[in-house]
Amino acid sequence: MKEIELYSFKGLYCDDFRIMGYEFGYGEKTVCIMGSLRGNEYQQMYACSRLIAKLKEIEEEGQIKTGKSIMVIPCGNPYSVNTKKRFWGIDNTDINRMFPGYDKGETTQRIADGIFKKINDYKYGIQFASFYMPGYFVPQVRMMKTGNENIELAKKFGLPFVVLHKPRPFDTATLNYNWQIWETDAFSIYTSSTEKIDKKSAKQGVNAVLGFLSKEGIIDFRELACYDARVIESEKLVSLRAARAGFLESLVNAGDSVEKGQILAYITDPYTSEVLQEVIAPEDGIIAFEYDSPLAYQNTALFKLILDHNC
Repeated sequence: MKEIELYSFKGLYCDDFRIMGYEFGYGEKTVCIMGSLRGNEYQQMYACSRLIAKLKEIEEEGQIKTGKSIMVIPCGNPYSVNTKKRFWGIDNTDINRMFPGYDKGETTQRIADGIFKKINDYKYGIQFASFYMPGYFVPQVRMMKTGNENIELAKKFGLPFVVLHKPRPFDTATLNYNWQIWETDAFSIYTSSTEKIDKKSAKQGVNAVLGFLSKEGIIDFRELACYDARVIESEKLVSLRAARAGFLESLVNAGDSVEKGQILAYITDPYTSEVLQEVIAPEDGIIAFEYDSPLAYQNTALFKLILDHNC
């Protein structure tokens, strides 16, 4: 394992800003795995740390194929982690909305540029990603629909779902999108959480990456039991929203199967405990996303449902 400083700049009032990468094997730039790009992506950074530990063992056992190299970047935004801010502390900008970056632009544009110049020519790009809302996901692999997506490759991760996402204008500045435009096969791995470490789903994400690397002939690894992934388009996920603001009492979890007419949650009055809304499943399906907050505001997406007939 080689520890490499990929990008840095001088800090004025604290330690220098450094992005560190951990390289395994040698030869062609085969696969790059990116962890946290936002300051609250603890689960994503944790998953990378566990992946680094496993790859170190695999390398020591001589099980990385000759001429293949693997880069893991646990964190691309250590300053925001240190200050407990999701986005850049000074101007609240999002590094994962700044790719491919600009070396003469604002700080987050320069960081994105510094990262992307080092990783834009890998054959495969894998990002442990997070959603913009707090909550829990059923583990899945996502791809942008750029015309360069490869569904069969995505299935090799062995996660329950492959989700195809039609990019919106702001998605064109994400790492995943730009990797694909620069002809890298790019995938976003979603485990169950973001700000809370879920060891079980992190292990599932790590094993999914190792299984993919094995199937692509990059490492020797005993593949574990995996899912026959179901493919769904993100626009076909059904959002169930809060009609009223109040306390959220959820009765189901991400990954649960639900039936049409089933009560999934209650919204209650914060002052009187009066039930303001019963959140009901409109069809049979699987909970893909569960909102994680005791308080729900009106029109908040509480659940995202994969309908059985869309799988």
